[in-house]
Amino acid sequence: MTNRITISCSKDNLPKIRKFVGSVLNENKVAEVEAHKIILAVDEVCANLIIHANECNPSHNLDLTIKNDSKNIVFKIKDKGMAFDFTKYKEPSMDEIVSTRRKGGLGLMLVRRIMDKIEFTTEKNYNICTLIKKL
Repeated sequence: MTNRITISCSKDNLPKIRKFVGSVLNENKVAEVEAHKIILAVDEVCANLIIHANECNPSHNLDLTIKNDSKNIVFKIKDKGMAFDFTKYKEPSMDEIVSTRRKGGLGLMLVRRIMDKIEFTTEKNYNICTLIKKL
């Protein structure tokens, strides 16, 4: 089964993303605690894409597709903003976070702990972030 939503790149649309993901997870009978973690991870990636890759430009769109089978739920988030080079991402250490009292930059670390697989690719002028969660 495939579910899809397209929103403009405005932070005001993040609640729509959370509601959409939550309803799909509910339909698939994902346990409540696990569903909240997945919603958090998808929301974090979408927020980063809206804010950083698309600079909150409402003329840009974000397309989220959710596909599921008996083993996985796959989230594909497509946009045309600035591409993110995941190979250059260096996860901060907890010591660094605490000693510098760092407030940002923790989202991807969180997403990596929640999801089973995360990848960033580019196809035909689209940036695609794929998040996979095993059921």
